[in-house]
Amino acid sequence: MRVPRFGLGSPVTRLDHGISEASTVHFARQRVRIANQDELAKLATPFRRSLRAEFDLASASNKLCPVELDDGSVTIFTVEEYHDSDQTDELERLIRRRQRLLSEPARIVVPPTLLLAIVREQISGDTLRNRRRVLLDPDRSSMAQAFQDMVEWGVRNGASDLHVNVRLLGAESDVRYTVGGRYVAPERFRRMPTATIMEVLAVAWMDIQGGNGAVFDPVTEQQGRLYREVDGQALMLRWASLATDAGPSVCLRILQLDAPTHGASIDALGYLPSQLAMMSRARMAEGGAVVLAGVVGSGKSTTIASMLRTIPGHRKVITLEDPVEYLIPEALQNTVARPLDGSAAGAFDAKLKTVKRSAMTDLLIGEIRDDETGRAFTDLAGSGANLYTTTHAGGVLQIADRLASDFIGVPRELLATPGILKLLIFQALLPKLCPHCALPFSALFAGGADTDGRPRDGSYWQAYGARIEQLYDIDSAGLRIRNPNGCPHCAAAAVPELLGLAGRTVVAEMMEPALDDVVLGCIRRADNITLRAHAAQQREAGYGDPDMSGKSAMECAVYKAAIGIVDPRDIEPRFRAFETVALERRQRRKPVVSDLAAVAAGGRR
Repeated sequence: MRVPRFGLGSPVTRLDHGISEASTVHFARQRVRIANQDELAKLATPFRRSLRAEFDLASASNKLCPVELDDGSVTIFTVEEYHDSDQTDELERLIRRRQRLLSEPARIVVPPTLLLAIVREQISGDTLRNRRRVLLDPDRSSMAQAFQDMVEWGVRNGASDLHVNVRLLGAESDVRYTVGGRYVAPERFRRMPTATIMEVLAVAWMDIQGGNGAVFDPVTEQQGRLYREVDGQALMLRWASLATDAGPSVCLRILQLDAPTHGASIDALGYLPSQLAMMSRARMAEGGAVVLAGVVGSGKSTTIASMLRTIPGHRKVITLEDPVEYLIPEALQNTVARPLDGSAAGAFDAKLKTVKRSAMTDLLIGEIRDDETGRAFTDLAGSGANLYTTTHAGGVLQIADRLASDFIGVPRELLATPGILKLLIFQALLPKLCPHCALPFSALFAGGADTDGRPRDGSYWQAYGARIEQLYDIDSAGLRIRNPNGCPHCAAAAVPELLGLAGRTVVAEMMEPALDDVVLGCIRRADNITLRAHAAQQREAGYGDPDMSGKSAMECAVYKAAIGIVDPRDIEPRFRAFETVALERRQRRKPVVSDLAAVAAGGRR
């Protein structure tokens, strides 16, 4: 339909932009509404760019935004309650004073999530033009809807990643998801035609921002990001494609933008009292860094957001994230979108210069991953501000090496300075047993599958339980295992692999380098062998005790298995086999080569 012309009480240039015939526009008291990004793409005079940076909107920037259309005219996008507000009236007057042409309609109501994406420049004229071409082409539109269906299934079933594995020489290809840490293939997307999958990926790539390549290329590694909305929730999908011999494998990390933390506390995530005490000590100490490490998908962003929520309101908290994932009350959060192709280097440095003059007491750098963020860490860790950050590492003992690596470049001399590294944390996530239907470990004595799905007889599991008892001095009778049939409390019909489970729990290890000169010396010298041996001697309580002081993340997992929270079979694939632990302990009891040489020399004398 065509948008009727209507005035705003003052003469403006009448430019009938309207909405194209293909879209749906709703009216209420002469208000024009755009419901989503697809309708925005169908504007008869296309959207060009946000003008937020040219007008000082202050606190109203998340309520209204002037935008420029392709003919150079300006329209004001507003949320519902600001359509007739004094602020919008004043913005309209300011636009006229700057001799900019107002389009007709001059004001359009958009949903808050769409407005926020425009304000943050997550929507560009180029991506909307691509989307328009897709929407006006029936074949491409169906491919776009197929991709949206994949994203919606993932979001509604709690997936962290969407995987599309293309087999170019096969008639069918795979669509899988990571849900609850498990790599699952829902029946709905099994055996999809390879030709269809390739078309879906080609159409989806048309919406990519910050990507390398104008079109989807199956023989080139490509990265980028695209934005979607599901059930009113704004999402960012981080695209990474791998050109394998069989065909492209695309992994899309699903990030919920501005998601509330739902009041999740640190202890609700699975941290234990002794670990909470270490976090509290770090929070109260002025200056220095708290570094949280883990592998991809280990819940680092969730934990760091929950930690920042515990900072008292009299402290000024600023965050630099790419992107902002969780809303943190009272924090001044900033998205620093850095193109994944490496262009626009220095964007982080420019933002940091302003932040350093903002008199903050606490700063979050979302992730230390390259020399740019490494320089920021070096600059801020000793500045007196409390620094929080995350990085990718396989254990707490590897964090200093990761920061000091050539790729990041934090000097070891700085890391070994007392007070710089206040607290190092490594966390992993393990499936949590459904408390209503978990089975006793003895159920395996009749036979059962191991972590690889291989059937094992009762004698295997009796020896397995005996090994755990011997290694950790705990009673295997207290162990519990997953019920593969589940119960009404844990039933998840769409993901049968999650039957018998009730979410995931954190298992963590911590270290306070500022309190241990031996640790600092090892960090300075890169003496990882001595550091490992020293860390192994710090345990203060038995494995069945909740005191995690000096314990590894695997030993934390064993404690949670001992009290029936996790299945012991889920511990080994995340860390290492219990048999390997036994071999390591046996090796430690042997005299080292230098000791044997000393004994031999003494004998000769």
